[in-house]
Order: sequence, then C-alpha cells, then structure tokens
Amino acid sequence: MKVTSLLAGALFAASFATLAQQPPQPVAELPRPDAPPIITPAAPSVNGTAWILVDDATGQVLAGSNEETRVEPASITKVMTSYVVSAELEAGKISLEDEVPISENAWRGGGGGTDGSTSFLPVNSKVKLGDLLHGMIIQSGNDASIALAEYVAGSEPAFAELMNAYARKLGLNDTHFVNSHGLSAPDHYTTAHDIARLSQALIHDFPREYAVYSQKEFTFNGIRQHNRNSLLWKDPAIDGIKTGHHSAAGYCLAASAKRGDQRLISVIMGSTSEKQRAEDSYALLNWGFRFFETHRIYDAGQAVTEPKLWKGETATLPLGLAQSLLLTVPRGRYEQVKAEMDLPRELVAPFAKDQPVGTLRLSLDGKVLAERPLVALADAPEAGFFKRISDGFWLWWESE
Repeated sequence: MKVTSLLAGALFAASFATLAQQPPQPVAELPRPDAPPIITPAAPSVNGTAWILVDDATGQVLAGSNEETRVEPASITKVMTSYVVSAELEAGKISLEDEVPISENAWRGGGGGTDGSTSFLPVNSKVKLGDLLHGMIIQSGNDASIALAEYVAGSEPAFAELMNAYARKLGLNDTHFVNSHGLSAPDHYTTAHDIARLSQALIHDFPREYAVYSQKEFTFNGIRQHNRNSLLWKDPAIDGIKTGHHSAAGYCLAASAKRGDQRLISVIMGSTSEKQRAEDSYALLNWGFRFFETHRIYDAGQAVTEPKLWKGETATLPLGLAQSLLLTVPRGRYEQVKAEMDLPRELVAPFAKDQPVGTLRLSLDGKVLAERPLVALADAPEAGFFKRISDGFWLWWESE
C-alpha cells in the first residue's frame, strides 16, 4: 500500500510539472443534468372495502383506506388461532407430537358441507397436532381449526376467550373473535390495521411457526392440497401470510415479503376475487419496496442530548431512548426529516435511570412520523450542600 501511494504521488508530480509548462487551455463546461425530483407517487389503486400497507420494523402505515373500519376476517382469523397455539407450544402446555381427537363437532362444523375449506379429517380419528397446524395454515382447514381449539381450551367458546385475551394483550382494540376458523358470526370482526399488527406479532414472536406459512403444499391422508396464497409462486420474497373468503367477507389476503433487511405487510379485506386480491397485494408490496426505506435513527441507551443539570453530582444529564428507534421514510428524503425535543426549561436533580424527562419528535413535511419519550440514561443524584446552594443562586439569577 505504501509503495503504491509513493508511485501515485510521483506520477501526480510528473503530470503537474508537465502541465505547468503548457499554456492554460480553455475547458468547455459540459451541461450538467438536473438531479431527478424526489417523487413518491400515490399508492396503487386497491379493490377492497379496507386495506393497509405497513412497514414491519417500525409499524408505520405507508398507505391505507378504511384501515380502522371493522370487517369480517374470514379465514384470516386462523392467524390468531395459530398465534394462540404457538404460545401454548412455547409454554410447554402442548406438543407437536400430541395426538388430537377429531370430534364430530370438528368434522361437521369444519367439513366439506360448510361455506369454507376443510382438511378432510376423519371423525373420531386422532391426528398429530403438528399435522393439524399445517392443515390449518396451509390448507386453511376449518376442521383442523376446531380440533385445535377444542384440544387447547376444551371447547370453541373457551378458545375464543383465549383469542380475545391475546388480542387485548397485542393492542388489537377493534378485534373480537367468537370462533377459531372465521366463518361468519355476529360479533366476529377485526380491522385491516389490527390484522397487520397481529401479523407483525406472529412473525416476531413465533418465527418457527410462521415459517409454515411459506409452504406451498401439504399432504394429509393421501390428499395433497396447495396453499391458497398464490403469491408464494409469484415471488420468492413473499413468505406468507393468509387468505380468507366467504360470502359476507369477500376475498381477503394478508401478505408479507422481505427484500434485504426490509419487510412489508399488506392486508386487503373485501376484494372481489382471488385474482384481484393477489394482484392488488403484489402491487402494494412492490410500491412500498420501491418508494420507502427504513433507517435506524438511535440505538437504545444512546445519548441523544445532554442538557445542563442543576443541583446534581454531574454537570449534565444524558437523555436517550429506552428502545431503539427506526424510521420509515420515502426514499431519498431521509435528510429532510426534522427532529424536535420537548424538555423542561431547567432540569433539577435528582433523576432516576429510565425516568421520563421529555419527548423526541421526528417529522417530515409537518407530519409526525414518530414520537418517543426521552429518559434519563443513568441515575443523577443530588449534589452536596454547597453545590446545591451555589446552583440555587445561579438558577435564581438566570430566572431574573
């Protein structure tokens, strides 16, 4: 590396000496093209009663319509069913090898005679829990859903109580379940935004179970059935999530794709056909990847600011975030994000570590994208008597 540098330096000196002996020559300026404008076009048109596109890492809504409107979830209900089953598996209460009895209720309520899909489970048989989970996720089997609900909680109503308890825990405030499969029923509803939140939770909390959603087919009892999410065949970046359909709900699809480090989740409820829901979901995902990017703004525990501290053992108080902050912004506009902090005019000790002190706010074009509490990153005890008296005097002086 050193020899190369010396050689480059010698060549540069020789070239400079040669140029210095020549008369200056006029240099014609080449026209410079203007930088292309940074444009974020509107989201693609979506045929559905409600829809949303969310960045997984930040939870930010990139686009949507009627995303908070209550709708029937159809078989997307099974995302919550699998979440509850996954939680029970992780807690060690059940096992993938458990033999689950198929009741007449599961056979009749989730069989081929219903307005829904089935795994064709024989009545009074026993099926491994892992097979039922695959059948419910991949084949969208209603009979598998009922059998799982009865095994985990004793009955469908009891399982629905578990589903609603997890919904409250996850902050799904506009969601209520009365069954495990999604067939139409009074008081069985959710929103596109809540489905996106639930999908985020499933992906992050139970990655092993989520991997099943990417499987294209499953064979049970000699019957091979394909995953109803046709996007799995369209793009290898797409690894889930779940389709749904019945006459009242229309055609629904929650989809997720990961390209590089970025994952997006789209949810379309009440579309007009299988083909339409797939085309619109794919267009939404492509639009999101093309025009948005996610940045890590601050790490947890990183000092964002260190304002003056009065009457404390230290001269300043380091403030930061309790959790790392990521932000999703239109591509090319990261430098235009504005950061503002709301802090008390004077900070007077003592402060405890993790105590909220102020607020950090990030915005673009006047729209707040993220708001987080600023917390003390360390304990800040009071100083001794003389330091407190001195700081008290200067505080009084500055306030005059």
